[in-house]
Amino acid sequence: MGIAEKIRELEDEIRRTQKNKATEYHIGLLKAKIAKHRRALISPAKSGSGLPSFDVKKNGDATAAIIGFPSVGKSTFLNKVTKAESKIAAYAFTTLTCIPGMLYHKGAKIQILDLPGIIEGAKDGRGRGREVIAVARGADLILMMLDAQHPEHYDVLVKELYGMGIRLNQRAPDVVIKKTVRGGVTINSTVKLTKLDMKTMRSILNEYGLHSGDVVIRQDIDVDQFIDVLEGNRVYLPAVILMNKIDLADEKELRKKFAPPFAAVSSERSLGLAAAVEAIYRALEFMRIYTKPRGGEADLKEPLIVRRGTKISDVCSRLHRDLLKEFRYALVWGKSVKHPGQRVGLDHVLQDGDILSIIKKY
Repeated sequence: MGIAEKIRELEDEIRRTQKNKATEYHIGLLKAKIAKHRRALISPAKSGSGLPSFDVKKNGDATAAIIGFPSVGKSTFLNKVTKAESKIAAYAFTTLTCIPGMLYHKGAKIQILDLPGIIEGAKDGRGRGREVIAVARGADLILMMLDAQHPEHYDVLVKELYGMGIRLNQRAPDVVIKKTVRGGVTINSTVKLTKLDMKTMRSILNEYGLHSGDVVIRQDIDVDQFIDVLEGNRVYLPAVILMNKIDLADEKELRKKFAPPFAAVSSERSLGLAAAVEAIYRALEFMRIYTKPRGGEADLKEPLIVRRGTKISDVCSRLHRDLLKEFRYALVWGKSVKHPGQRVGLDHVLQDGDILSIIKKY
């Protein structure tokens, strides 16, 4: 029996099991077994099949991958917002490989990847779906391209991405697990746990072979999040819903059904593209940092594009590989400091619009 069949059997058993307090323990164990089987599917497949490769070198300040069903307008959108020339036709599976394009907006260079359309069952390998989603796992942003006439496809896409370890618009659970040589398992929580009990957690830890360790939980998590922490191979990515062909549907009704980030577009008619580009930029949480030579003027024409939470050390690493070793201190002007020209160290967190001057030891 193959891995996909084993997973289906376990999923069927979960569906047959009535969900209540008495069955939480059993369902938790079944979910842990599914996660362990699916781990093999999430791992990159070996190359050499002779089929088109989806590997693309990352370029620019960030990479966004377009995920959607065949013929929803992914290629048209790419061609309209970048200089790419992705093939367009009125039949499914026109794109057979990954087509990159570069979007320029507010000084940022955003690589957009037009991936082949996926279908239901992609996470289990249908239509080379696992290879397509594997590329998306390495992106910085997921663009969920939907046909406005088929908004129900959203739930299918989320399920397929979830099955390949992609968590959309979520943060990693605030849980720390440290293995120890002896002493058994100690579980401590700083918050009241309403979705998970100690018995279930201990059984799942036992399923993963963790018989001695310290577990600290700082968030009211459920069993799926606990398994995600144990698996350690989940990626947490922002996502923007691109509702294409909006000229053929009721935009107001669709906006009621879907939470932001949401952009209504018609790629064919070039409607809403500017708003979609801005939504992509915001979802990537970009900041513009300006560099200033010692004793000189700040370069306000070519900002350094970084992500929210960037520290001085991150900027040093990006500017030059030896700059961290030569770093003495930095002077910062802007929102992140109390006074202009404040002296800061490597751990200082920058904010949008800050001006930065790095002082070296020699």
